[in-house]
Amino acid sequence: MRLYLVPSPIGNLGDITYRAVEVLKNADVILCEDTRTSQVLLKHYNIQKPLTPYHQHNEHKVLAHLVEQLQAGRTFALLTDAGTPGISDPGFLLLRECLRNNVPVECLPGATAFVPALVQSGIPSNRFVFEGFLPIKKGRQTAMKQLAEEERTIILYESPHRLVKTLQELATYLGPDREAAVCRELTKMFEETRKGTLQELAVHYEVTAPKGEIVMVIAGKP
Repeated sequence: MRLYLVPSPIGNLGDITYRAVEVLKNADVILCEDTRTSQVLLKHYNIQKPLTPYHQHNEHKVLAHLVEQLQAGRTFALLTDAGTPGISDPGFLLLRECLRNNVPVECLPGATAFVPALVQSGIPSNRFVFEGFLPIKKGRQTAMKQLAEEERTIILYESPHRLVKTLQELATYLGPDREAAVCRELTKMFEETRKGTLQELAVHYEVTAPKGEIVMVIAGKP
């Protein structure tokens, strides 16, 4: 009886740990954010186990059933599409319910996109705040105003089609000359880390449309 949270590679399949592979091989069932995405990783490591979808659209519905199975003695491994479950990915609800019902939970160390982005940005990494995705509509302006007063390094996730708008808004609220870095496609073939001011980065990506998964690292308020 145990739930394992298993970080998956954010790009390069070689970034999974030996222990994570063993946990996946020994689990009774692997819970997958997207079974098609997980199959690529599992096939690469010759892991053949029953797969069950577990994502933001069904996690409330299946929660009680999964906890019952765990309490009956089964071992589950939760695998999200990229990175660590619970970090801007499904996982928190199941983890919390397991802890409430005395089901052991273990999170393996492993890939998380914001860590390499922060380190290689060259922006101070001794103190930072991870904000994930900003609100798209309601609460967005309030979040921007709060970030403007944040003295620690700020880490955000963003989608390619919203990147320019977000950079422009951050330049408005935090100042156009605030130092920042945009990290794309980490660990993949076309990995890129571009540094500059918020205004410079907004102008660049207006001309050069960004692609891939994006992590933004922004210097804190001076």
